[in-house]
Amino acid sequence: MSATLSWTEAVILGLVQGLTEFLPVSSSAHLRIIGPLLPSGGDPGAAFTAITQIGTEAAVLMYFRRDIWRIFMAWLRSLATPGQQTPDSRMGWLIIIGTLPIAILGLVFKDAIETSLRHLQITATMLIVFALILAFADRWGRKQRSLVQLGWTHGLLFGFAQAMALIPGVSRSGGTITAGLLMGYTREAAARYSFLLAIPAVLASGFYQLYRSWGADSAPPAGPTALATLVAFGVGYAVIVWFLRLVSTRGYMPFVVYRLALGASVLALLAVGILAPL
Repeated sequence: MSATLSWTEAVILGLVQGLTEFLPVSSSAHLRIIGPLLPSGGDPGAAFTAITQIGTEAAVLMYFRRDIWRIFMAWLRSLATPGQQTPDSRMGWLIIIGTLPIAILGLVFKDAIETSLRHLQITATMLIVFALILAFADRWGRKQRSLVQLGWTHGLLFGFAQAMALIPGVSRSGGTITAGLLMGYTREAAARYSFLLAIPAVLASGFYQLYRSWGADSAPPAGPTALATLVAFGVGYAVIVWFLRLVSTRGYMPFVVYRLALGASVLALLAVGILAPL
C-alpha cells in the first residue's frame, strides 16, 4: 500500500471492506481491484486488508455478543466437565476445530498469499468459478439442516471452505456458505455459522499483521488505515443486520450475477491494460 494513501481513499476502502466482508462476493478481491484505481494506486496489500477486517469483525462481536458470550462461557465450563457437552459448548469446540485449516494453511502458504495469489487474473477467475459453485449450491442444496445438527466432520469441512478465502476472489463468507448449502444447511444457518467461524481467524490475522507491520517501512499508513478500519466497523454492522434478513427470504442469485459480472469486468480491464495483474 502506498504511504500516500489519503484520508478520502481510506474512507472509500473502509466502505468497500464494510460493504463486502459479509457478503459472498470477497472483500479482499474488492480491495485488490479498487486499490489500483485510486489516485495513490497500487495493491492495498494483505496487511491493510487484514487490519481493516478487524473493524468488520468487531461488528460481528457486537452483533452476536450475547451468543458469543453464552458459547464462550459454556465452552469454559466444558473444560471442567468434558463428558457433559451442551449445544453451546459443542459450538465452541466446533469453531476451534473449524479454525484449524485456515490457521495451518495460512502459515504454510503465507508468502504466496501475500504475493502470487494476489494476481488479479487469479482473483477474477475465482470470482467467476465460485459464483458458479454458489449458484449450484443455492439451487440444489437441501436447506434442511440447522446448526444443532452440525457435527465434527461438517465443522471441519466448513473450516476448509473458509480457508479457501486465503485466495482473493473466493470469499470467506461465500466459501463457508456454499459449503453449508452443499451439506444441506439452511441459508440462515450457513450464514450464521460463517460469521461465528470467522471470528478467531480474522482477529488473529488482523492483529498479527498489525504487530508485524508496526514500524516497518512497508507498513500501511497508520492514520488512514485506522480510519478505514473504523468505517468498516460501522458499515459492516449495518450489513450484518441487512444480510441476515435478506437470506431468510431470498436466495443468493443476485450475488452470483454480481460475481460473474465483476470477474468478467476485471478480465476485460486486464486485457486492455487498465489494470495490472500484480
